[in-house]
Amino acid sequence: MSDSLDNQKLDTFPKLLLRNAAQFSNLPSIREKEFGIWQTWTWAQAAEEIKSFANGLAAYGFKRGDKLFIIGGNRPRLYWAMCAAQSLGGIPVPTYQDAVVEELVFVVDHAEVKYAIAEDQEQVDKLLQVNEVDRTIDKIFYDDSRGMRDYNAEHIFSFENVQLEGKKFAAESPTFFEDQIASGSGDDAAVLLYTSGTTGQPKGVVLTHNSMIFGSQRVATLESLTEKDSVVAYLPMAWVVDHFLCYTLAYCAGYCVCCPESPDTLLLDKKEIGPSFHFTSPRVLEGQRTDILTRMEDAAGIKRRLFNYFIDHASRVGIDIHSGKKVRLIDRLLYFIGDIYAYGPLRNNLGYSKTRITWTAGEAIGPDMFDFYRSIGINLKQVYGQTEAGPFLTAQPNDAVRSDTVGVPLDDVDVKIDDHGEVIYRSPGAFKEYYKNPDATRNSKNAEGWILTGDAGLFDSEGQLKIIDRIKDVGALSDGSLFAPKFIENKLKFFAHILEVVTFGDKRDRVTAMVNIDLVAVGNWAERRNIAYASYQDLASRPEVYSMVQESVEQVNMDLSRDETLSNSQIIRFAILHKELDADDGELTRTRKVRRQIIMERYADLIDALYDPGIARVQVETEVTFEDGRRGTISGDLEIRDTKTFHTVQDTG
Repeated sequence: MSDSLDNQKLDTFPKLLLRNAAQFSNLPSIREKEFGIWQTWTWAQAAEEIKSFANGLAAYGFKRGDKLFIIGGNRPRLYWAMCAAQSLGGIPVPTYQDAVVEELVFVVDHAEVKYAIAEDQEQVDKLLQVNEVDRTIDKIFYDDSRGMRDYNAEHIFSFENVQLEGKKFAAESPTFFEDQIASGSGDDAAVLLYTSGTTGQPKGVVLTHNSMIFGSQRVATLESLTEKDSVVAYLPMAWVVDHFLCYTLAYCAGYCVCCPESPDTLLLDKKEIGPSFHFTSPRVLEGQRTDILTRMEDAAGIKRRLFNYFIDHASRVGIDIHSGKKVRLIDRLLYFIGDIYAYGPLRNNLGYSKTRITWTAGEAIGPDMFDFYRSIGINLKQVYGQTEAGPFLTAQPNDAVRSDTVGVPLDDVDVKIDDHGEVIYRSPGAFKEYYKNPDATRNSKNAEGWILTGDAGLFDSEGQLKIIDRIKDVGALSDGSLFAPKFIENKLKFFAHILEVVTFGDKRDRVTAMVNIDLVAVGNWAERRNIAYASYQDLASRPEVYSMVQESVEQVNMDLSRDETLSNSQIIRFAILHKELDADDGELTRTRKVRRQIIMERYADLIDALYDPGIARVQVETEVTFEDGRRGTISGDLEIRDTKTFHTVQDTG
């Protein structure tokens, strides 16, 4: 195997698989926890599993250019199926495991899917419903056999059955697998990933092997990632970040991917594994910090006081210590003691005991939260990118980490701000095209090869990129001053008790907002104050909760008043929504991005009331989708509160 590798370029992931199977044969490739026990497959074992499945796919008629639809959680067999499809020149199409049938129908039809692999019975049932709508999928494969005994359809097969057919196929064509891999090219499509679709139907992003390998090599070099590292696979497989961290970067660096038993056991499983490289979101970080502080409030007095003392000390000197700056000896000694009794156990409980690097992206992160994690010894850094970029464009260097930027461009990536304030880039890691959408492809790439991100941004004096908002969402108040809704919304979401915010103001004289509270954080807050509630709707309507949110809004208004550009965008009125915005209701994408147009249409009466100073309460009725798929309506009598605003920079200047 190694001899054949010497004569070919490692420009596809199946070729990298063969390299890893030879070079890292006995090192762990992937782990999975099942029934409380971690199972490990080496790179050599993973290659054999993939080979058998690929040959099985070929036996069932899968050929070059075919798509393999993938739906389920983070499971070794689903990752293996990706490589198996690529080995035959096929294209994996992962999707979100919580996607409803209507969403699946669009992707299956648009991607012209004939083959699919599902994690379990629940996902197989979805695919069967897809076929009832549009008979597209010829063959369905599944990983978990529980509940599948009575599924005797001629087009449904277990993973084991495919592998058995693959072994028979290999007996007749022993070099088929390797020959197919050798014929692959770096310019071939490696994966088809669908965007979140904030303004309409998702677009299929075609990424080649070359583009994904480029990005993986740059990140592996930047962070010194090798076969000795490990990551935890917990993000949706359809999200480009998971595909990058748990597939493409893993194949390039040769490190181990660890699949938790379930989302409910993620924190415990992560603690056991102690990944060396980790990706997380600001939402997860905020939830973890809220949980820590909540539990410490319920701890014994002396334990709580010690914890608060060492956390306060870390906030003063921790970041300087980890940045290599000069710190007094006594402060270093106290920090060392704090690391034994507070910071070290805290990192361990969060699963960061062995973590060298933690990346975060997707949303802005509050400076307090950012500093909290870095001060206790977690090397948290911000990065920026998009699906079309494959996926990262910038990252923060270890010696220039800040909460308000997303770093500098990766090597060989050009990023600049155009005349309209939009972030644009050129990169060998960029996508090939939008599948079956040449108009969208042309609209995204200009004549000089620059790709439009859709984000408004700027470079600061140190050359670090700052992201302000989505270009399409940036508007203007009626007086012509800038209105950047996402920037304002993120400031409010920095508060642990606020889960989601949507602001309004474009072409209006002032800004208003509707808010979702965080049920867990506010629920804990209410319990400690003996405030009884029966549901999210009940808690959201409590006057004490309204007062807490009002304080946060007014604090943001104070911050905005000091901003020369956004000082006129202070929020004058708000309401707390009677339900959480939900992807199943079409209000959010599967990556929790707000679908603003749908919000504007669905809550038009509420928005009108927010701008009518004579209205203090409004009745809102909304259609919802329940967990069992049934649809109904939920109504609420919402209070609308006025908030305090502050003199602007212009007023005081």
